[in-house]
Amino acid sequence: MALGANLGDPRATLVRARRWLGAIPGTRVVASSRIHLTAPVGPPQPPYLNAVVRLVTDLPPRALLDALHRLEAAAGRVRGVRWGPRTLDLDLLLYAARVSADPALTLPHPRLHERRFVLAPLCDIDPTLSHPVLARTMEELLRACR
Repeated sequence: MALGANLGDPRATLVRARRWLGAIPGTRVVASSRIHLTAPVGPPQPPYLNAVVRLVTDLPPRALLDALHRLEAAAGRVRGVRWGPRTLDLDLLLYAARVSADPALTLPHPRLHERRFVLAPLCDIDPTLSHPVLARTMEELLRACR
């Protein structure tokens, strides 16, 4: 699970979001990366703070995604400009080794392997974690990422 923010107080938002994630019924946070300062992707905007958490959950992927969207809304997220600034962005990156091409929820996240701002925090948690489609570790993907 990736967390990102660049509006308001991003550090406080990420700390609060970690607590909120652990409060989703049937869900707990079992690992958390450090917070990384990263350059934005997309239109001109402030830098981001990004982190990754590992969750254990009883929820199926789509129900978890719905819960994430509710948390984003609670943090004041307004979906507008693609890749624009945001108060909170929560992305479901992986769900065990599940692979899904469902347009509502693609797993693994379709751009996971291209995003240094996600791969670096993932490596904080588990650099040996394998991408279920590419069969490469997060560490290998990070090294290959431009």
